[in-house]
Amino acid sequence: MERKIRVLLAKPGLDGHDRGIKVIAAAMRDAGFEVIYTGLRQTPEMIVRAAIDEDVDAIGLSILSGAHMTLFPRVREMLSKEGGEHILLTGGGIISEEDMDKLAEQGVGRLFGPGSTLRDIIDYIKEEIGNKRAAGAPDQETAV
Repeated sequence: MERKIRVLLAKPGLDGHDRGIKVIAAAMRDAGFEVIYTGLRQTPEMIVRAAIDEDVDAIGLSILSGAHMTLFPRVREMLSKEGGEHILLTGGGIISEEDMDKLAEQGVGRLFGPGSTLRDIIDYIKEEIGNKRAAGAPDQETAV
């Protein structure tokens, strides 16, 4: 039996606006995901440690502070150091198309800005994790 998609959602840095990520967390739960929300003011180290400990398929970062060009690469780097290369790193916030392209080149998944729908976010994660599981990403089954 294939396990549910496990997603860790986090608010890195000093950004204190968490209404949007809570709405996304609820929508993901309604879509059948297991969601771990780490809360506000998380460091990249805290996020990666929780992701590894919780054996998640994906990390979603919500960054509205403008620090996305520092925080996404730092989380990606730490995931690589900790053996979490297979974990999808995605998220959203106020991020220019140019910065989205630069982050994609660094291994960050699709990023969602204002106007993105909950359906788009959920469908993207389902598709990406489905592809990773089909390709044999580690530890994707649970004993029955």
